[in-house]
Amino acid sequence: MGRSDPPRLSRSARNARVPWIPAATADEIRDHVQQRLRLMAGLIFWVCLVLFGFVLSLYELYPQTRPLGADLVHAFAFAGLAALGAIWGIAMRRPLAIQVLYRIDALIVLCIGGVFGLSAYVNSEQRAAVWAAFIWHTFTVFSRALIVPSTGRRTAVTGVVSYVPFLAAGVGMAIQRPQQLEIPPVPFVIGVVLFAGMATVLATTGSRLIYGLRADLRQARQLGQYTLTGLIARGPMSAVYHARHALLRRPTAVKLLPPEKHGADDLARFEREVQHMSQLTHPNTVAIYDYGRSPDGVFYYAMEYVDGVDLEVLIHLDGPLPAPRAVQVLRQICGALDEAHSRGLTHRDVKPANVILCRRGNQPDVVKVLDFGLVVEVERGEGGSGAPAVLGTPAYLAPEVITSPGDVGPRSDLYGVGAVAYFLLTGERVFAGTSVAQLCLAHVHETPVPPSQRTDRPISAELEALVLACLSKDPGARPESARALRAALDLVPEADQWDEDAALAWWTSFEERRKPAADGGSAGPRTITVDLMARATTSGEVA
Repeated sequence: MGRSDPPRLSRSARNARVPWIPAATADEIRDHVQQRLRLMAGLIFWVCLVLFGFVLSLYELYPQTRPLGADLVHAFAFAGLAALGAIWGIAMRRPLAIQVLYRIDALIVLCIGGVFGLSAYVNSEQRAAVWAAFIWHTFTVFSRALIVPSTGRRTAVTGVVSYVPFLAAGVGMAIQRPQQLEIPPVPFVIGVVLFAGMATVLATTGSRLIYGLRADLRQARQLGQYTLTGLIARGPMSAVYHARHALLRRPTAVKLLPPEKHGADDLARFEREVQHMSQLTHPNTVAIYDYGRSPDGVFYYAMEYVDGVDLEVLIHLDGPLPAPRAVQVLRQICGALDEAHSRGLTHRDVKPANVILCRRGNQPDVVKVLDFGLVVEVERGEGGSGAPAVLGTPAYLAPEVITSPGDVGPRSDLYGVGAVAYFLLTGERVFAGTSVAQLCLAHVHETPVPPSQRTDRPISAELEALVLACLSKDPGARPESARALRAALDLVPEADQWDEDAALAWWTSFEERRKPAADGGSAGPRTITVDLMARATTSGEVA
């Protein structure tokens, strides 16, 4: 078969700094601002209600403390409380345009400033009431800076405007009631300006810091056009995140290599992975959408997100598969490997955890083969210096991978397919061991127990013989190719015993069972025992 050389990343592509865009969409920003405004309106409503109740109780208990203009202040306070209650309980329950929300934001603080400013002016004969009004409004300004996402500039403008009623009250008191002031009118007005100015500066500084931290958090979740929304899996070399494209809005998985993993070998292997996978277009291979590098050096690539279950988890949850279903899964794995092998590529890490079973549209039991991070170009080898490295997962390593890593080829992948088939049919690994060394020795020297002897489920003699042929120590005794193995699977008795109706019935049941966990129901977490030794790499790390 001919081989297509992988496209090489140009120097400019490798060193490109992908522009970062705001992580949140316009709708998400609007929803967040509206949620915070509603929170602030509710908090201020209840705080002011308690304060108003306290003042009314005070006037009832001590009538002599009631100022002459109390009725006017109470009327404005009632109106303000009614407006806050309407905003909190009614208006903010439906989506509003972002500009409307910004106006409501300014209106809330301005109205509260007006009520407290009026209270300060009307109650000017009670100096404690004047400064209490000033302090209570300052609490409101600070609360807004903490709760509502806002730029420093908008907070500064809102703060200045909200203190205008106090400045007007101060000027009015200085002109009309100077005898009630303890200090001369001019210093009094200057003091009001300084107090309001310092409060606004502090609120603006806090708002800018909080807004900047939130922007940094959004930026940290952004890679190119992709927003990271949640961790899917993490391994020793890389991490995979669920992501969303800024424009297409399609679910995506993004795999990235953190800066601390940027050794020359790791980065070369990661770039090789995206190069190789970008060539593969088989429907049973995970598709690559994009790749790049973030400004802080994180290399990443985006691939299709597969909402399914990997075969390792599937067997731990449901036990061994019926042989007819296992045959259908294995056929699709062979299809993906056949394309890779035809391009001169060997996967080198075929294992249950690297095969996801999912639904595509209404098509059940669709296989997706992923994680070509250990792929090797057969005709050129690793392309590096020194002896070839032993790479792979011990429970699924072909003997030649252990004894002669330089001789790895397509039939090494077929050994992995045989080991996966064994696991699907029996729920057990081909060999057990307490260390990587024991597993490797078993693959090289021990004869596998026939799968029919390790399960009560029926397995035809033809299927068992095919699985054991794949597990042969001699690569030459295995099927000639992935295509030949798929053709042989078509001939086993179980080949036509698993139909689409059976698959759809299983998926309907499976999705019902996993709904409580997805919906946060009361079913509680499900504990799965995972054989970490089977997932360890030959260097001793857990893959």
